[in-house]
Amino acid sequence: MTRTDATTRPSQNDPSGTHTHDLQADGVSAAGSVVMAVAGSAPAYSIAATTATLVAAAGLASPAALLWCGLPMLGIAWAFAFLGRADVNAGAAYSWVGRALHPILGFLSGWALVISATIFMVAGALPAGVMTVALFGGDQNNVPLVTAIGAIWFLIMAGCVLVGVQITARAQWIMSTIEVGILFVFAIVAIIRAATGTHAGPSFSWDWLSFAHFTGPGAFIAAALVAAFYYWGWDVSSNLNEETKDGHKNAGLGGIIGVIIVFLLFEIFTIATLVMLPAKTIEENSGNVLGALGQVIWPGVGGNILVIAVVLSTIATLETTLIQVTRSLFAMGRDNTIPAAFGRTHKKWRTPAFATLVVTGVSLVLFIGSNFLGSVGEILSNAISSIGLQIAFYYALAGIAVVVAYRKIIFKSVKNFIFIGLWPAVGAIFMLVIFVVSIPNLDPIVIAIGIGTLALGIVPIIIYWKKGAAYFQRRPLELPDELDEKAPENIDERPPVA
Repeated sequence: MTRTDATTRPSQNDPSGTHTHDLQADGVSAAGSVVMAVAGSAPAYSIAATTATLVAAAGLASPAALLWCGLPMLGIAWAFAFLGRADVNAGAAYSWVGRALHPILGFLSGWALVISATIFMVAGALPAGVMTVALFGGDQNNVPLVTAIGAIWFLIMAGCVLVGVQITARAQWIMSTIEVGILFVFAIVAIIRAATGTHAGPSFSWDWLSFAHFTGPGAFIAAALVAAFYYWGWDVSSNLNEETKDGHKNAGLGGIIGVIIVFLLFEIFTIATLVMLPAKTIEENSGNVLGALGQVIWPGVGGNILVIAVVLSTIATLETTLIQVTRSLFAMGRDNTIPAAFGRTHKKWRTPAFATLVVTGVSLVLFIGSNFLGSVGEILSNAISSIGLQIAFYYALAGIAVVVAYRKIIFKSVKNFIFIGLWPAVGAIFMLVIFVVSIPNLDPIVIAIGIGTLALGIVPIIIYWKKGAAYFQRRPLELPDELDEKAPENIDERPPVA
């Protein structure tokens, strides 16, 4: 198989390459790919904003929910890694699922990411404003103030994404290094204090990692949906594969390492929260459990230091989420499955400028509206719950896609069977189960938004299918050379691609 150079990749409707759709190659290093994956999952933000919800759903089974959701999630990360080795494409699941399974499923995978990420950007900007105001002792209930500050942070991140992937990567290095460094130090202190008996909650037990504390299958599914939201975002490294050095390998590896890092952070801080904080304190600090935990771990300044980590995490994940949306829209525009303007890059910055500006504008309108119009705010609050459905949908399809694409070599070795077959398949089944089983228990408005916005993707499918977009013509996903036993030994002797 001969890969197309990411810097001069033509659209599927322009195979001659007369109009190039180029992103900046080698803008992200291998280590930078890991940083992006960690930032995408936003460990400090997820712990601060979601721990109370997880504890309310699972109680002492919260660490188990993170473990038994984390293992299937790692299987999906393996799926992304092997799919990325076969096809370097900024659309990631949009391209892989479309080629391995069916173009309609592929488009809906990309559409699910675009919708869920847009909703998250709207939701993520407000905490950035609230935490910044809290850091300086301001009034967190001042809606105009927190909205303005959240919008400013969002615009700054949008500016970084617009002017170049190297600037984006540098910003992530700074923010994520400080964030993870703070979390690492507090994790060590928390372990020491908990081990010496300094805690207000129950003592840790290893059965917290088992199924012993789940009250039933329904409780596990509810907790699993919350846990999936914790992890979501690591796959931004795959959307940057065209801009990553040796992206066919490093982008996927970055996602795997990123999932492992955030899993460890999530487990340590969830256990620390259960051990060191009474249930009432967790409930009263549902919007920022990490700040309350910081005051216990390091009385006086600990809370403020961890608030800094939350601010950096929130801002960082706004940036990575914007990257995922714009790169997915870029790949779609390049393939002419949405307006072609989305698939063009800025001549100087080599970023999808049009897609970035459109998404920024739409997100700002929704963000400001959600904070000043009660009805819109209520709708968006319910919309956040729908993200879990869309995450499970496109992750499940990616897990299935890798098994189908590599089916001829899965049983060639134990390694292939585990990392290409079994583990991704388990991840896909897990995601499908929580997707299907959770629907009857969700509010009708959540189902309408989660499934309804996904169904809207049928409209561009019909329009651009009729226009003859080449994306909708079946093109099988070819195995990477190093795994394809039929590939010629001498790469120079391969026939040219037609």
